Amino acid sequence: MENFELILATVAVIALLIVGVIFINFFGLWIQARSSGVPVSLVNLIMMRFRKVPPSLIVNSRITASKAGLDYTTDSLEAHYLAGGDVVNLVLALIAADKAGISLPFKTACAIDLATKDTGKTVSEAINTSINPRVIDCPNPSSGVTKITAVAKDGIGVNVRARVTVRTNLDRFVGGATEETIIARVGEGIVTSVGSASSYKTVLENPDSISRLVLEKGVDAATAFSILSIDIADVDVADNVGARLQTEQAEADKQVAQAKAEMRRAAAVASEQEMAARTQEMRAKVVEAEAAVPLAIAEAFQNGKLGVMDYAKYENVIADTKMRDSIGEEGTNESEES
Repeated sequence: MENFELILATVAVIALLIVGVIFINFFGLWIQARSSGVPVSLVNLIMMRFRKVPPSLIVNSRITASKAGLDYTTDSLEAHYLAGGDVVNLVLALIAADKAGISLPFKTACAIDLATKDTGKTVSEAINTSINPRVIDCPNPSSGVTKITAVAKDGIGVNVRARVTVRTNLDRFVGGATEETIIARVGEGIVTSVGSASSYKTVLENPDSISRLVLEKGVDAATAFSILSIDIADVDVADNVGARLQTEQAEADKQVAQAKAEMRRAAAVASEQEMAARTQEMRAKVVEAEAAVPLAIAEAFQNGKLGVMDYAKYENVIADTKMRDSIGEEGTNESEES
């Protein structure tokens, strides 16, 4: 009997301890939820702790939303927390969108929050940009380039810097292209617009024509932003790109012509060397033929085909020829000296 009473007392003490722990940890939160008009059962609060969800975070976020006129269930907030979302920023963004009159469904807000958690941004920033448009510099100064250079049809370069005012497009925020795409498309549109101008003077006189043509291209298609305006902040003359290109082309043509002339000169030198070699070859053949003459004369003497008188006449002819050549060379030298 005494053991039974001891067991009952122990059970009672344990029950009191459990009730005390529940009272300390959950009763105040339960009272706070009920008094705020968003009642949550004690069992649900206890089960949140087992699901490793902070009950105070869920309850306080639900109370904040309720006081702002929004009603979200505890399960929906808890599911977003378990998915890795930021419940506090989610609720604040939904409140901001509601106060600004922006239609933002709860699931869309959850998707935006989950999509931006690894980018260092928050869903609140997306809502703020939708309420208060932001300005993007084109080109981005952080890239080290301050102006976009484009060339008009007359060959004169123009430096342009633009400022793009954008607003977050919540419907395309998840999966839409980022501001880098906006900057790239606007830069491409500026180059195209300036390139289609007949003269750089037209661009300087009507810089708004650039922004108008760029806007007509719909550069914000499939992006997370809607472009409100494109303003040309600065435009000035760069340099005469056409003249510089022509100069470079002329220099390249000159080098090509010099290379071709050098090729022709080398071919001429090679041809000259070839002709000199052929001349030497022919002279060698002449010397060889002349060397065969005495042998032929000797053979003619032996065969009786040539007499002494014939040989004397032959020698006289040779001497006469040499004398005539000598006289001819002296006449040539005298004429050259005179």
